[in-house]
Amino acid sequence: HSLISNSFLFSLSVSANEVEDFVKLRVSNTYLFSGRRNTSMWAWRAILKHMGLQHKMTHSQASKKWENMKKRYKGLKNPSDGMKVFPDAWPYFNLMDDAMEGRKVSMATDSPPAFLAGGPEIEVSLNGDEDEEVAEETSREIDRAMQEMEHGRDMLDGERQVMEREKRVMEREKQVVERERQVLQRERAALDRDVAALDRDRASLERERATMEREKAVMERERALVEKDRDVVSRDRLALEREKAQLDRLSTTSERTEEVTEDGSSAKDSVVTDRKEQFLNLFEKLIENF
Repeated sequence: HSLISNSFLFSLSVSANEVEDFVKLRVSNTYLFSGRRNTSMWAWRAILKHMGLQHKMTHSQASKKWENMKKRYKGLKNPSDGMKVFPDAWPYFNLMDDAMEGRKVSMATDSPPAFLAGGPEIEVSLNGDEDEEVAEETSREIDRAMQEMEHGRDMLDGERQVMEREKRVMEREKQVVERERQVLQRERAALDRDVAALDRDRASLERERATMEREKAVMERERALVEKDRDVVSRDRLALEREKAQLDRLSTTSERTEEVTEDGSSAKDSVVTDRKEQFLNLFEKLIENF
């Protein structure tokens, strides 16, 4: 697309005679296009200046135009299998055929007057004024390149300084993060120790609670036994009270001396009753103290 666009612009801006001169000058000065650095640029500029086209075309457009013409010539000269072409339809085919096949006479001369009188079929020289102009243009381009390189170097230096500052900031932040990480590790270790201590305390409390539960169960059983013994003592006291009341009634209805003489069992029962009462009193005190 770029080649077609350049060809179209070229065809609009130059005449057929100028195209012919363009081809002749390119072929007759092939030695200038040695492939060394910038030689193609200098050669095309000299050709365009000789033709008076330096303000209409750039050296890059001229080079693309030449490559496009060669490509079209080769396509017409050696078409693909089965493709039908019409070389005569392109007005510059014969011109390019003569140029590519080497049928053109030498266009190089040694004297500047022949250059002026003979038209384009001469050697385009890079000596004299053209050399000076190309050198000046090259110098300007070198200066621009140097300025761009200097500007790029300044930008790189600035970016390098920014990167160095960012690197130092990152190093400081890394150190802060590392210190914070160490503090967190110490706090975590202390927390782990506290958790372990709490676990030990919890286990100790669980053991103490289990012991208290066992002791509570023992006390409950002992309390039940005491309550049972208290009930027994209460029943025995009631029985003792009833026996004592019976003895008192017996002593009021008969004479004590005769009853003792006739039946010694009553006095004996009274002694037993008193001892039993004393025992019950002592047992109740023991239960109460318990």
